Amino acid sequence: MLSLAHARHRGLWRCATQEDNDLSFDLDAVQTAQPGVTLMQPPQDATSEALLAHILKSLDDDKAEDIVQVDLRGKSAIGDHMVICSGRSSRQVAAISEKLVERIKSAFGITAKIEGKDAGDWVLIDTGDVIVHVFRPEVREFYQLEKMWLPAEAAASRA
Repeated sequence: MLSLAHARHRGLWRCATQEDNDLSFDLDAVQTAQPGVTLMQPPQDATSEALLAHILKSLDDDKAEDIVQVDLRGKSAIGDHMVICSGRSSRQVAAISEKLVERIKSAFGITAKIEGKDAGDWVLIDTGDVIVHVFRPEVREFYQLEKMWLPAEAAASRA
């Protein structure tokens, strides 16, 4: 392991700082340097609430069942909201997930991370501010994420 003094002596510290400076740029300068080239910027309304509303509408449009939203603000640093829903089959779970990722990309310019799509039992979609879990009903019943995140009375009323 290199100490900071050793890294400076070998010139590694300077290289990292120079690389950081090279990689940071002024967006306006890039756009004026190459006319006709537009860089994707996050839309101004890309708040976690707008993203959540878009996700809930998409899930409803694709006939996801038993949609539950959990407010994570003040409870966890993983995101602001969590959405849990079910699809009737592995095929529907995969289709709901694929469409949701496409819609988020087109509406907000966000490339969501997706895990578990190939198996189709439990798909996790991470958009940064909103985490979405799409389950087959049997798998959802087994893991019972609602019990971990919802208040006890809300989780009990869902059972």
